[in-house]
Amino acid sequence: MVNKDTLHLPEVNFSDEGSIRHLHLDSIWIQGSMLVDAPTVLVHEYIQRMMAWLLFVEPATVAQRQALQLGLGAASLTKFCHKVLRMQTAAIELNPMVLAACRGWFKLPQDDKRLQVILGDAEQEIKNPRWQGAVDALQVDLYDQEAAGPVLDSVEFYADCRKTLTDEGCMTVNLFGRSSSFKRSVDNMAAAFGKEALWAFKATREGNTVVLAQRTPTRPSRAVLMARADTIQRQWGLPADKWVRVFKPVNP
Repeated sequence: MVNKDTLHLPEVNFSDEGSIRHLHLDSIWIQGSMLVDAPTVLVHEYIQRMMAWLLFVEPATVAQRQALQLGLGAASLTKFCHKVLRMQTAAIELNPMVLAACRGWFKLPQDDKRLQVILGDAEQEIKNPRWQGAVDALQVDLYDQEAAGPVLDSVEFYADCRKTLTDEGCMTVNLFGRSSSFKRSVDNMAAAFGKEALWAFKATREGNTVVLAQRTPTRPSRAVLMARADTIQRQWGLPADKWVRVFKPVNP
């Protein structure tokens, strides 16, 4: 999760709640969580839903694909893509203390041939030519310590996100916060991707809404989605059968 003011980055700490460890950025807001005894499990429902791009690709191709996270959080998505899905995985994080916390408290492994964490500003880093047309799963979860709304949420930002995607690539975005506006965010994504490219979940109990945008809009049949959901659930333990029931095109 990213704070744009590099001179006043928030302190990072954690709290334990039974078997779950939470990451905080100098506030009570939870920026990510981990099951201490099962560090690759995705704890929160909205984090699980950030994996909904899996519904739009053939499961057998997942390990050959590239994932990129904007905002490291507690490294849940980064660990899952790297260790469970066995993907090429990268993450962009502004705050070096978040990276240190993830390595020290949240069992994020060191970089290797399939994993890279880049310290930098996500808004600038995604303009790097290395990402253009290279990312299959772009997961955007950018919040500062106030968690009032997404740090990056403009048409220009989403247009840059679209440029990173492969033809089959998808972006998933977590929308949350007292200052966030679902309609404004969706309108900005629609301006960058096209209305027909957008899908959205119903909000979770906690108020998180995950929106998915496709580089190339498609409308898989319900039978295809259910078959893929069954595979996702069996292979990777994600509640994808439920996703299909609460996940719809924004502009059907």
